[in-house]
Amino acid sequence: MDHIRLMIVEDDPDWIKAMTLFLNNEADMLVVGAAKSREEAVRLAETLEFDVLLMDIQLSGNRLDGIDAALDIHELRPVKIIMLTSLNDEAVIAQAFTAGAINYIEKTNYRQLPQAIRTAHRHAGPMEVLLKELARLKREEQLQALTPAEREVYELIEAGYTQTQIEQKLFKAESTLKNQVNKMLKKLGVRSSKEAVEKVKRKGLWRREERD
Repeated sequence: MDHIRLMIVEDDPDWIKAMTLFLNNEADMLVVGAAKSREEAVRLAETLEFDVLLMDIQLSGNRLDGIDAALDIHELRPVKIIMLTSLNDEAVIAQAFTAGAINYIEKTNYRQLPQAIRTAHRHAGPMEVLLKELARLKREEQLQALTPAEREVYELIEAGYTQTQIEQKLFKAESTLKNQVNKMLKKLGVRSSKEAVEKVKRKGLWRREERD
C-alpha cells in the first residue's frame, strides 16, 4: 500500500510526537517530516516529498505565522494544506483558506484528521476549484481601485517589465508613468512596485512591518 506522506509544522514538540504516533497508527499514513517554525518549514518543503501538510496556524506566540508559512510554501509548489488551530474565529478561518488551506480543523477535534487527510489527498478537486476562484476574487478585490491605465501599468510591472520597457511599450513619457505608478502605489497602500507585486501575489495577506 502506498502511504499518504505527511509533513507536520508545529512549534510544540509534544504535539508533534503525539500526532506522529497517532497518524502513523493509520495503515495508509506516514509522517515523513516535521518543522517547528515558518523558516524551518519552508526549508524542509524545498526538499521533502510529501502529500499533505498539517500546519499549525500559530507558530510563535499569538502571531498567525502559519498563514505566512502556507503562503511561502505555496510559492514553492502547489500543496494540500490542512490548518490546525485552537482558534475558532471566522476572520482567521477566512485567512487560512485565502492562504490556500483546503481544510481547517481545531486541535481538540484531532480525531477527524485521518479522514480529513484522506479527503484532501484523494478528493481535493472541488475544493481546489473553489480556492482558485477565491484567489481570483482576492486579486480583483485588491486591484479594483486602479484605473484601467494604472492596472495596465501594474500588470506589466508584475510581468517583470522595467520602467523603461513600460514607457516604450505604452508610449508614455517618463513623468506620466511615474505619476501613474505613484497613484497606483498609494491606492495599494505600499511604498514600491516590488511591494505592490508581493502584496497582490500574497492575496492581501501581506505584512509590511515584517519586511522593514
